[in-house]
Amino acid sequence: QAQLVESGGGLVQPGGSLRLSCAASGNILRVSSMGWYRQAPGKQRELVATITRGGSTNYADSLKGRFTISRDNAKNTVYLQMNSLKPEDTAVYYCNAELQRLYSFDFVEYWGQGTQVTVSS
Repeated sequence: QAQLVESGGGLVQPGGSLRLSCAASGNILRVSSMGWYRQAPGKQRELVATITRGGSTNYADSLKGRFTISRDNAKNTVYLQMNSLKPEDTAVYYCNAELQRLYSFDFVEYWGQGTQVTVSS
C-alpha cells in the first residue's frame, strides 16, 4: 500500500510563515508530479502549486511570490513554504501525488489526509 502523510500545519498570525511537508511512503517504485491544493470552508478545493519530478513548478496566480513549492526526490517528499500569510489563506491543505507502485506500470493519483492551516491574530 502507498500513502501520503502531511505535516506542518497549525495556527499562525497574519504575516507569519509556515512550512508544510508531505512524504510518500509504502510500496512505491517512483513518484511523478507532486502538488498542494487547499479547501477553505464553504469553498471548492483549489490548486496551490505543483512540481514535476524534474523541478518545473506551477502556481496559482494569486499565490505567486508568497508560496514556494519544492521537493526532495530522494525522500519522496514535497514541501510548501508559505510566507506573508493572510487570513484568507486559512484552509485545509492537501498533498497530491502521482505514484507508481511496485509491480505496476501505471501511475495512480493519491491524496493526503489534509492538514489545517489557520491564519489568525
